[in-house]
Amino acid sequence: MSLSVTHSRSLTGLTAAAVDVEVHLANGLPSFTLVGLADTEVKESRERVRAALQSSGLEFPSNKRITVNLSPADLPKEGARFDLPIALGLLAASGQVDALRLPGFECAGELALSGELRPVRGALAMALSLRASGLPRELLLPRGSASEAALMNGLVVREAVHLLDIVQALQPNSEASLTRIQITAPTISADVPDLRDVKGQTGPKRALEVAAAGGLGLLLVGPPGTGKSMLARRLPGLLPPLDEPEALASAALLSVNGQFKPEHWGQRPFRSPHHSASAAALIGGGSPPRPGEITLAHHGVLFLDELPEFHRLALEALREPLETGTVHIARSCHQAEFPARFQLVAAMNPCPCGHLGHPTKVCHCTPEQVSRYQGRISGPLLDRIDLMVEVPMLPPRVLAAAAEGEATAEVAARVATARALALRRQGCVNAMLPSSQLDAHLQLTADAESMLHKAAARLAWSGRSYHRVLRIARTVADLCASEPVLATHVAESIQWRRALPGRA
Repeated sequence: MSLSVTHSRSLTGLTAAAVDVEVHLANGLPSFTLVGLADTEVKESRERVRAALQSSGLEFPSNKRITVNLSPADLPKEGARFDLPIALGLLAASGQVDALRLPGFECAGELALSGELRPVRGALAMALSLRASGLPRELLLPRGSASEAALMNGLVVREAVHLLDIVQALQPNSEASLTRIQITAPTISADVPDLRDVKGQTGPKRALEVAAAGGLGLLLVGPPGTGKSMLARRLPGLLPPLDEPEALASAALLSVNGQFKPEHWGQRPFRSPHHSASAAALIGGGSPPRPGEITLAHHGVLFLDELPEFHRLALEALREPLETGTVHIARSCHQAEFPARFQLVAAMNPCPCGHLGHPTKVCHCTPEQVSRYQGRISGPLLDRIDLMVEVPMLPPRVLAAAAEGEATAEVAARVATARALALRRQGCVNAMLPSSQLDAHLQLTADAESMLHKAAARLAWSGRSYHRVLRIARTVADLCASEPVLATHVAESIQWRRALPGRA
């Protein structure tokens, strides 16, 4: 009878929980039993491991009763990530590698039938969890996954291309060693669309700058072809690069979904799901729960084009995450909480035909059709969007005569200065400033306060709308490098809370 234990991790939501892979060999009828709440992909590993060992010239203990236990037994396991730890456990239990060296590693990897190792998703999440645990172990991963995990400082990460590379390094008294991966964070790419490409549209571009400076949500409304999508896609370029904790959190989220690219390190995520996306695709779901688009946009931008075309349930599901910055998904057997601190940018036409307010084309939509179209976006959701901006249709002669606007770098410099002022004053951007602290950091002048109260009474703002106007005004003042919030700042903020065209 022989027993070996290897260490790995299972992705559960955004965390990588520790899993012990116990392999037991005993005399009896030959069999291979895999236990521990494993899904179909994990159970199929017995055939991949068998073929990989035989193709590599290693002995598969086919004359033994093999039991593999993935502990803890009540933790769901999925994917092919356990191929490598199961193979190493079999080799250690059958005496083909030094079992005393296995406890110093945590490993994961999919095995090809030839014995080659293939990357797995969630390598960076594994590295984060291992570092947080404080265990003195090295991380052993396939090529590709290892370079991703090596972005985490303070860990020893080793890579292998083939199962035989690991077997050779784990032989007793072997001088062979696995390659250690040490890389520095990639240089942040500056290849972003330039705001200079957007001709005219001075007002919407100003609104985009205010939204970037305060981390505020933005709704762009206008006929087709006015540049709404162009404006939205230029918002990430106005935002400062992610700091290291934010970059690691964003990269780990993308890694869990297998979408992380090293060349995008430090960039703000920009997610643009199609309007046919379901509520589960936006918010997250499944069993066990996986993150949705709002979580993958954490610390970045979520762009919803053709906003009224999204399913009503999907849009309404955004309401709580917009307020709290988190989303809690509950299923009968699993619960998960995902971060969702994203900046929402949405775009829509003013009516079904898109020509409401067009200077030359006639809108043939009836008031009922316009009301029904705009009513697809509920009042509570609109109340949670900070700036509502009309993007007008400009005649070709006006576009041709429009002077070249400011470049993204120039506007981004002002945004960075305004954000720095907010961070020094209150420790967060204005969008995240709690309502209880607004009065302490606003410094409204008497004229500004009087104008704000008159506007709130006349426009029948809710308490939420009132507080959002305060955050916009504070952001406008920061862009002007003004400590107090003046009446001119409040006046500009009020115009960004106008109702949709044709909507009371």
